[in-house]
Amino acid sequence: MTAACGASASDGERTGVPGGDRAVVGRFAPSPTGRMHAGNIFAALVAWLVAKSQGGRMVLRVEDLDRERSKPQFIDGVQRDFEALGLYWDEGPFFQHDRDEAYQAAFAHLQERGLIYPCYCTRADLHAASAPHHGEKPVYPGTCRSLSASERAKREAAGRRPAQRLTVPDETITFDDLIQGVTTQRLDIECGDFLIQRSDGAFAYQLAVVVDDAAQGVNSVVRGVDLLCSTPQQIYLQQLLGLPSAQYAHVPLLVAEQDRRLSKRDKDAALDELLERFKTPAAVIGYIAGITGLAPTTDPATPEELLDQFSLDGLPDCFIDNVQIRWPGATA
Repeated sequence: MTAACGASASDGERTGVPGGDRAVVGRFAPSPTGRMHAGNIFAALVAWLVAKSQGGRMVLRVEDLDRERSKPQFIDGVQRDFEALGLYWDEGPFFQHDRDEAYQAAFAHLQERGLIYPCYCTRADLHAASAPHHGEKPVYPGTCRSLSASERAKREAAGRRPAQRLTVPDETITFDDLIQGVTTQRLDIECGDFLIQRSDGAFAYQLAVVVDDAAQGVNSVVRGVDLLCSTPQQIYLQQLLGLPSAQYAHVPLLVAEQDRRLSKRDKDAALDELLERFKTPAAVIGYIAGITGLAPTTDPATPEELLDQFSLDGLPDCFIDNVQIRWPGATA
């Protein structure tokens, strides 16, 4: 499988593999922008099962880089949701809003190596320069990579505040995903130079998640397949910063309709609605496990009960589909 649109390994190939015999550490990494729904419950359940089936631990990290959308009431609510569902963590919670100093140190390291440059492109500029086909990710064409000092000064004089991009080489990243299989991405063709700091000064997700995973010992990353294309970028950053890689598993998305994952707009998939419908957290967990293929039935089950029958070796084949699973309550 390719992380974007078909790449093959080349002489300039880098491989992302987890290291050695480290104890398994997984993570819950919610963004506190709303309550949980079936899609992120499913991903969190698989993350917990993958770690616990290997005798591992779980870290809770609140990914609140987006300060405007992150709300204290959602932080408390998400933690209560995890606890109510029986998805307990062993370390944390850790908060990204406390981690700017660590992100700045990593940024400075990359900057000292001459790998970062300012980008003045607006969102409209990017879409005009690289219009993707449906389902593909826009690829940055390198517009600002070679700007002269005078050209940069002209843009800043016009009031444009630059974001910061990381230069990528003409190399291929390859990793073996537990669910999606061997995955490759040619960085310069399928990714392009990517953001590591936004124009408002906030550090980008790709940098933050790499720094945080290393600091918190996370080496088992389970998340939705919509983030598969981000993984090669993160592996490349890990290599540049001398950080260990992880074992990745990208679960299929629960979708309300073709190519649209469940979101907060799908009220019937929200945890509050699920609890109203199914009455108990175990019934919610059992239903999600059953419709996705994690369990043979939709009977009520706790995460601990599912753990008794969970097999890491059978993970790639247990799901109804490895990319999309239709949410039964959804309407097209």
